[in-house]
Amino acid sequence: MTQLLAQTQSAWAGGWWPSAEHRVSPHHNRRPPETAIDLIVVHSISLPPGEFGTDDVDAFFRGRLNWQAHPYFEALRGVSVSSHFLILRNGWVRQYVDVNRRAWHAGVSSHRGRTSCNDYSVGIELEGLEGGLFEPPQYTALAQLSHALAAQWPIEHVAGHEHVAPGRKSDPGQGFDWGHLKALLRWPDRCFPG
Repeated sequence: MTQLLAQTQSAWAGGWWPSAEHRVSPHHNRRPPETAIDLIVVHSISLPPGEFGTDDVDAFFRGRLNWQAHPYFEALRGVSVSSHFLILRNGWVRQYVDVNRRAWHAGVSSHRGRTSCNDYSVGIELEGLEGGLFEPPQYTALAQLSHALAAQWPIEHVAGHEHVAPGRKSDPGQGFDWGHLKALLRWPDRCFPG
């Protein structure tokens, strides 16, 4: 975490944040030309659901999940998912996709009348259970990463997966403290979900 704090303002290497541990996912493609990256979508994930500290999310994002390792994983067979970033319970940040590329995190989605959020957003997964509580170091890392993103790209809004895909997704859920994130970021209210 100290390393993360010290490098928050470090220069980006293209779309790679030097403060993150880099683990490349094959699940990405080109963004549409001339697309402004102006939205952060916050997610939550744990594999198996409710279990933390496994490497299964990492394996899933990298296309290496052992489908036989847990009964739940069979439902994920053939699913290609990635996120730009994953923030572990201790605040450690991993990056899987260059921010200039389109990660496959939001699916069918829309934000403020614009469809296909993957085209113009950065996906940030928090290790956690949908509706559950998140750890203080995760909020700190999320705020630092959000500031670093906003210094490099024209970020205007932060939303949850539940806000861009209502009825289909409900993460990060009721356990996520939007008020705490607002206090850490000190961005105008218009930047957050209503």
